[in-house]
Amino acid sequence: MSTLVAVLALLALLVVACGLYLVATANRLDRLHVRMDAGWAALDAALARRAVVARTVAASALTGAEAERLREAAQDAEAVPRPERELAENELTRLLGAIDRTRLPRPLADELADAEHRVVIARRVYNDAVRDTLALRRRRDVRYFKLAGTARLPEYFEIAEPELDPASALPRPRTAARVVLVDDQGRVLLCRGHDPDPDGAPSWGTVGGTVEDGEDLRAAAVRELKEATGLDTPGDRLVGPVWRRRVETTVGGRPVSGTEWYFLAETTATAARTSGTTELRWWRPDELARCGEPVHPAQLPQLLPEVLDGGWDGRLRSIR
Repeated sequence: MSTLVAVLALLALLVVACGLYLVATANRLDRLHVRMDAGWAALDAALARRAVVARTVAASALTGAEAERLREAAQDAEAVPRPERELAENELTRLLGAIDRTRLPRPLADELADAEHRVVIARRVYNDAVRDTLALRRRRDVRYFKLAGTARLPEYFEIAEPELDPASALPRPRTAARVVLVDDQGRVLLCRGHDPDPDGAPSWGTVGGTVEDGEDLRAAAVRELKEATGLDTPGDRLVGPVWRRRVETTVGGRPVSGTEWYFLAETTATAARTSGTTELRWWRPDELARCGEPVHPAQLPQLLPEVLDGGWDGRLRSIR
């Protein structure tokens, strides 16, 4: 009888463990879909802005058949359904690429170049999200237990990228993974020198860095945390991503646009390797509010008490 009870208890534990694993996987998949939807919204907005600028170019700087073709291509790119969108956007790219930019007024040429930069960035960010989502959805456990539910299968958005001016082209968009590491005293660990202001002033930011090509956000956060503090934290111990932040800054005189994804992790003050350097420091929320140097994200003094007191509510928040 006791053997039967032990076997049943073991089976029950196994079922519970499998259930928890599937729930965690489903939650992760849901977060990836949220990230992908946000990426598509940003891409759709960037493409819409390019179409508006293209119509402005057609109306104010071109004449005759050239202006009419560009105007119609811009309207088609905005009006066609999603399955035909790639062809329409490629046609608009082709027509814009054939324009002699020296004929355009300088402000209009700059606005067109900026719109094209943003399309390139938004498309790459969206496709990165699609890649990560597809990688998880192709796993056997996700397919067998139908963890994706009725969500449509993600699709890459493949268009010919406009040829950007090398003198003003933006670098590859920066996707970063960061960790809001808090200790048992309610303090957050910040690194000095992160995300400098345009005037070169130093600032304080959370531990983290750029996601490498082909690297998962959570894996990047684990790697960056270990490099900065020596903490070898399992990926499933990271909560989130809890926040998303758009970054517009300048590095080496060139503009940079990217997205930062923030995870939450807990530790003790003695576990993290922070001694021997002035670049890492534990901060209480009230100390951050009085900090004489810029803090990134700017809302950290207000956001930190929320996650410390009430925990994460499961919703991804956009912050500044």
